[in-house]
Amino acid sequence: MSEAPPNWYPDPHDNGFLRYWDGIAWTGDRVPNDAVAQDQSDAIGASKVPLLGARGFAKKQSQELADALTEIQRLRGQLEQTGGLELAELQRLRDQFAAQVTDQQALLDTVLAQLTEARAEVISTRDEHVLQEIGIYDYRHPLTDSVAYRDALARLQGEIKAMARRDGGAIEAQKAWVVEGSAAQGRKMIREYSKLMLRAYNAEADNLVRSLKPYKLPTALDRLDKIALTLEQFGATMSLRVAPAYHQFRRRELELTADHLELLARQKEYEREERDRLREERRAHEELAREQTRLEQQQQRHRDALAALEAAGTMNPEASGALQAKLAELDLAIASIRNRAGNLRAGHIYVISNIGAFGAGVVQIGLTRRFDPWERIRDLSNASVPFGYDVHTLFFDNDAAGIEDELHSRLEHKRVNKVNRRREFFYANPAEVREHLRELTTQLLEFTELPEAVQYRQSHPAVSDSTPN
Repeated sequence: MSEAPPNWYPDPHDNGFLRYWDGIAWTGDRVPNDAVAQDQSDAIGASKVPLLGARGFAKKQSQELADALTEIQRLRGQLEQTGGLELAELQRLRDQFAAQVTDQQALLDTVLAQLTEARAEVISTRDEHVLQEIGIYDYRHPLTDSVAYRDALARLQGEIKAMARRDGGAIEAQKAWVVEGSAAQGRKMIREYSKLMLRAYNAEADNLVRSLKPYKLPTALDRLDKIALTLEQFGATMSLRVAPAYHQFRRRELELTADHLELLARQKEYEREERDRLREERRAHEELAREQTRLEQQQQRHRDALAALEAAGTMNPEASGALQAKLAELDLAIASIRNRAGNLRAGHIYVISNIGAFGAGVVQIGLTRRFDPWERIRDLSNASVPFGYDVHTLFFDNDAAGIEDELHSRLEHKRVNKVNRRREFFYANPAEVREHLRELTTQLLEFTELPEAVQYRQSHPAVSDSTPN
């Protein structure tokens, strides 16, 4: 069979079918036996040689045979590539090709996204270039880190940039100009002069924002108004001026910045004062705890001494009475300490002044919960003042917090610092404060009206000589 030419032969495994022999091996192509026989009979009938034109018919048959052989070769090549592969191998190839297509699609999507982003950056860069030409830069604004003002700043800057862009209306030009007979050249001239005017205005406005202090807001607003007026006067010949709406946006920017800086300053001051208060409370708690520990140790020693006398049987009524009296005294002291530690309203009220630092007619009224209130006075005297404080009165009360609040309320109209209410300074003389205290408490036993100010008077003898005794 190995020498048989390629053709259809009976299938060695099934006589009802014919299998194609390619001259080397059996292929997988099979057809019913009667169908091939019919095709062969049709082919024989069609291949009969005519009586006339036998030579032409032979050429035609030769050409058809050559074409058939060429097609057979092509089909054999395709069969070698795919026809002979198993189904699993074909599935693997299909999955491999599908994965490659997916990877290529993902790469294409990435490239398209990068292209879109690059186009947006080009547009953004062009906008930034336009804005920089007129003096608007994305510098670090004082409101950038403020949560409460960030959204308002973003909206305001968006409006400012929208008006500042070309033909956005930041600069008003009241008249059309013609240069050398050309209206286009006239428009170009107006556009360039407008850009120059806006750049000068924005430079001044940004400088005011960066250097702004809350207390300088009125001065900054007045300066911005004068800048706009000056530029309008310079542009009067060409009827150019900064648009009032744009000017209002920049004024609003200054106001927002001043509000933020003021709130920030107050927050820092409050935090500092709160740290001082907590430190003062901690010191008071530590002092009370130390004093309670000292009293409890004394109490224990006296109890041990009394127990020793009772155990020895040599109880001396006088010594025993003294020990019991001391124990009773210590019990009251410990109870007082515990009461002060648990009562947040208890403490010492102090009224002090410092004429060398603040002048006459200014007093400080405060509260301390320290066990030794003079420690608080010494701390205040060491707090960056040239002279020590003079104490007009210092007394304890179980409702010291209430007395302090009422006294501050009565002197509210004389408060020195009306912004930071934790600053306890008032424009009042000691005698006035004494009269209020007499109405508020019965614990006021001593009150010194005239401050000694020893170091101040020694440093300024003329003042000392003129002060009445």
